[in-house]
Amino acid sequence: MSFIGHRYIVKYAAFLSLLFSAFAYGQITAPNFPDEGIISRDTNHFIDENLDYSKFIGRVSDKSDETKVLKINVENNNTKFFRAGDIVFFHVINRDSTDRCKAFVRSVEDHYFVIMVQDKSACFGDDEYLRRGTLLQFKSKILARRVYEASKYREMLLVRKDDFLKQLNGINNFLWAFDQERVKTAIRYDEKINKLEKEKRRAVDNLILKKKESLVLQNELMRKLNSIDESLKYYKVERKELMSDRWNMDHDKGIPVAQRPQKLKKP
Repeated sequence: MSFIGHRYIVKYAAFLSLLFSAFAYGQITAPNFPDEGIISRDTNHFIDENLDYSKFIGRVSDKSDETKVLKINVENNNTKFFRAGDIVFFHVINRDSTDRCKAFVRSVEDHYFVIMVQDKSACFGDDEYLRRGTLLQFKSKILARRVYEASKYREMLLVRKDDFLKQLNGINNFLWAFDQERVKTAIRYDEKINKLEKEKRRAVDNLILKKKESLVLQNELMRKLNSIDESLKYYKVERKELMSDRWNMDHDKGIPVAQRPQKLKKP
């Protein structure tokens, strides 16, 4: 085998080894996600019945000189549901004693809230220095109730939002298709108008035709009536009354006679 052929075989083997290593590395480090569904439940927007929302962790970000007032930083912003005057209990994490101190909420900010400690000796000594950044474990039943109420209220808001979105979607569709609907409406009424115009012309033409036929029929009926009147006059049977007829005939011829027929004389 030539030197050139041997060199190509070595390069090809190195390439296969590199490819196999990359494949193996990818197989080991890549996460094995499921093909369908989600990895875990979404508990970011609704409460999880398996979680205790009365417990949370906060970090001291600022404090007063007497360590009576503490400003707490939290990653979980559920503390936004706190109100001034709410009671919270806490203890310092990584201490042998788990006794809790009692405190009252003074103010609430985004990811921060300020508390006033009633008696700090329960969870750390009076002479002990509480450093900034110390982790505290909090417990508040009021917060758990507020989180539950907020979740239920959010469900109601989502229902209202869906209703408003449906209304807005209908309005948007109407506005977007306004020109097209206007043309359709105009065409529909133009068709009705054209139909009425045709019916109007047809009705007027029928009336004119009926008038012409009526005039022809009128002349024909008048002619027949005149013919019937002449026939009635011709076929009239007159009464036979000699005296009255004679008197009438004499009266008509100008012969001097009394104004009324004379009475017959008895022989």
